[in-house]
Amino acid sequence: MIAKLRGIVDSVYEDSVIIDVNGVGYLVFASSRTLSKLARGADCTLLIETVVREDSISLYGFYDAWEKEWFLTLTKVQGVGAKVCLSILSALTPSQLAQAVAAQDKSSFSRASGVGPKLAARLVTELKDKVVTVPMGDVKLSDLADTNLSNEPMEIQGQQNDAIEDVISALVNLGYQRLEAYRAASKVYGSNSDKPLSELIKLALKEFALKDM
Repeated sequence: MIAKLRGIVDSVYEDSVIIDVNGVGYLVFASSRTLSKLARGADCTLLIETVVREDSISLYGFYDAWEKEWFLTLTKVQGVGAKVCLSILSALTPSQLAQAVAAQDKSSFSRASGVGPKLAARLVTELKDKVVTVPMGDVKLSDLADTNLSNEPMEIQGQQNDAIEDVISALVNLGYQRLEAYRAASKVYGSNSDKPLSELIKLALKEFALKDM
């Protein structure tokens, strides 16, 4: 099985790339995120997932380990094939995927081509308890820009999640999108964890007001 390819970019297409490895051209399917980092004639290294079917052997390439782990996790959801996975990875970065799952935000998944409301709902439900992690050395700092990492004990994390969920529910009932509500709630809770729910909601609303100014 092929796990990694290192070579020269021969051609880049809408959903794939040909990598020339010592004169042998490998057709590799990839997300638009990965393809955008490749240029014809340039050296490149891609992590590879080899998918074997009865009638074909396909290679799927990834710019980093986090994207590959999300691909493997998404393929475990019923009704999600390799091409739909690439579509999701083209619409959402790994950090955005993590946020969408944490916020149970179906609309973010619906941005991907081929993902309708039913599949989006199944994705957030089945991925809810899954944690996608890779060694920190394999993650680009830019991918972590919008991700909250915590080393707090599980009990404290549970209390935090309950409080954030209460704020999110209140904001959604006021008409805000769930993902935006999740971001605002997470931000205000970080420095105001001792405040009551009513105060947290007011602070989250101020975040929206400042954003609109």
